[in-house]
Amino acid sequence: MQRKYIVELTNEERLLIFQTVDGKTTPKTIRRRCNVLLLADTAVGKPIIQEEIALRCGISDVCVFQTIKDYCLNGLEYVLRRREHKNPPRKPIVTGEDEARIIALACGEPPKGRSRWTVRLLTERIIELEIVPTIGRESVRTVLKKHNLSLI
Repeated sequence: MQRKYIVELTNEERLLIFQTVDGKTTPKTIRRRCNVLLLADTAVGKPIIQEEIALRCGISDVCVFQTIKDYCLNGLEYVLRRREHKNPPRKPIVTGEDEARIIALACGEPPKGRSRWTVRLLTERIIELEIVPTIGRESVRTVLKKHNLSLI
């Protein structure tokens, strides 16, 4: 079958790819894209088929096709950049000010009749005091853990 997009890396591009793969802080997705381009390169010989590239790199056929297509249409810099989300992930449930109030509450006196705070009690009290409109126990536990606080 005739290939629609053909990868022919120059020596400079190949060198940049090797440097990127060897970088200590290079993300896994960028390394995979680099490996796809190296395996699909026609300048060093006959490339293997895309299904084989997908198997060797541990990614899907579509990912291999998109990487090759992006390289052919947009260039190497486009392929090696990190993707930015159009819409960022969810906003944090608890802001810094809210965290401070939760920590102050957890470090304070426990409710009457209790010897210590529990995550469940803290969650209920946070909602009562309207520090945060709604919050789950896991979010409260995460805030406490982030600041190395133990309720024991």
